[in-house]
Amino acid sequence: MNQRIDTIAVDDVGNRKAREAAYRRASWPLNLAPASVGYLSQGHALLLGNERDVRRAALALQERGLRSLTLLFTEPVPAAAGEEGVDDDEILLANTAGLTHHRLAREQAARLRIEGYLGRFLVTLEHGETPLDLARALANRDYFDQVLDLGETPALALELPPPGYVATRWAAPETPTRLDAFAALVGEFDKPRYFQIHHALCAHSASGNTGCARCLEVCPADAIQSLKGRVGSRIEIDPYRCHGVGSCSSACPTGAIEFRMPESHRQQETLLAWLAAYREAGGGQPVVRFVASDHLLPDESPAGHVLDVPLEELGAAGHDQWLTALAGGAAEVRLQHHPDMPVRLVAFLDDQLAQARALLEALGHAPERLSVVAVGDTLARDALPACPPLPADDFELDASGKRDRLNQVLDHLAALGEQDGARHAMPREAAYGGLAVDTQRCTLCMACVASCPTPALAAGTESPELSFREADCVQCGLCADACPEEAIALLPGFLADPARHQRHVCHAEAAFDCIRCGKPFATASTIASIKAKLADHPYFAGDAISRLEMCEDCRVRDVWQDLARDPESQLKV
Repeated sequence: MNQRIDTIAVDDVGNRKAREAAYRRASWPLNLAPASVGYLSQGHALLLGNERDVRRAALALQERGLRSLTLLFTEPVPAAAGEEGVDDDEILLANTAGLTHHRLAREQAARLRIEGYLGRFLVTLEHGETPLDLARALANRDYFDQVLDLGETPALALELPPPGYVATRWAAPETPTRLDAFAALVGEFDKPRYFQIHHALCAHSASGNTGCARCLEVCPADAIQSLKGRVGSRIEIDPYRCHGVGSCSSACPTGAIEFRMPESHRQQETLLAWLAAYREAGGGQPVVRFVASDHLLPDESPAGHVLDVPLEELGAAGHDQWLTALAGGAAEVRLQHHPDMPVRLVAFLDDQLAQARALLEALGHAPERLSVVAVGDTLARDALPACPPLPADDFELDASGKRDRLNQVLDHLAALGEQDGARHAMPREAAYGGLAVDTQRCTLCMACVASCPTPALAAGTESPELSFREADCVQCGLCADACPEEAIALLPGFLADPARHQRHVCHAEAAFDCIRCGKPFATASTIASIKAKLADHPYFAGDAISRLEMCEDCRVRDVWQDLARDPESQLKV
């Protein structure tokens, strides 16, 4: 299945016709009318940096439609000696004398905090228990609408800062363009709401424990937060700060974060339809190139066997999408990185690539089926694949969940490759692995089942038992954190064996029967553990310890009977 190709007769004209047939079969899904978020900026701007640069920028922005300019000097003024074209400072001061300004000492500048987005920037100075609101103090407003940061070190050190925050250096060649763009940030603006969160699928938190945090680690805009509630935490994405990179959706192992430009399942279905139509039209050796749509040049004409998948951002497709292409009949998948990608996005894609290659190798396929090509490298883009495409005539995705669809892809690749039955190492934080349950410590309390966000762990229906299905496990660790006996340990790595789909019993015991009514309601080990922990509790003092051996109904009856016989006994509780 994975033999190398020594010579290939290429019919490029035929492949081009087949590619056009594929594109006609199904249009790449686009969200034509997405939900949106709106910004309202009235042009009240805050300018940060040293006094000379800030006043220069203020002078350049005057009469540009901004409602007000507030100058905040956060750095010392550098010496002007030796500079060419330096404005006369006295003239500069005179021309900007009427603008509101304030100077911060070095230690005050270190306590400056900026939060928010276009039309709603909260700028505070940490000052005791109550931060000083600088918008209220300097501009008599609740918020600044936009922020221009000319400092040596930006106050917001983000790869993708929120809309309305512009960081540049006065001497930088792109500063005039940045000032034009900054002056244009006045009015009403809309942008898509790129995502949807399904909290019921999220593996981030349960019962006060924190599990999966993959989305928090890959967002270059820091638009994702873990918000603590009364019991647990939940993931929230600020739609006003989100840039639609899509890496959070690709990193989410359960599908709790769904990218909507377009949805991942629509991308997979269209990709499979393209590959099927390409084969039916006589195309051969298809290569799928994932590329950001704004880097698809109008006059670009790749070889006929290259099918381009246009993405809003490369992060919108992760290793599940790439492997879908291979399972659907692509000989190779190539990712075209572009030079202006955020560093965190590059790191995320590299990690996804490492995961995909490890899975291919574990399933008996050549990891070289996945590669990265650079912008402008036409030789790498158009190169013929080294391996033939895998058979895909009978392959289709009929599952609804992200993890279930991924398992279908892996099963198809496994059927066409070889599995050695071993557990293969995966990159850190990969959502593949098993569990080890210490049966000597486990009491079958089922706290782990209650915390598991997927069907991986399950309780017995007729007798006390704990079962596990590895294919559903995303290695969030919530089960291990929830276990009061510390009886569960994670086993990271991909199990290349059909057993990963089989549910097996980790631990089972005979049921403990209620000493009054005989109804089975727990296990002997659970009752023994609870009795040991509550032996000194006044509610279970003396003969009342036997209540722990009763089911919930009999326990309540016994309490009421005791209160009826001795009403003052309730004072002992």
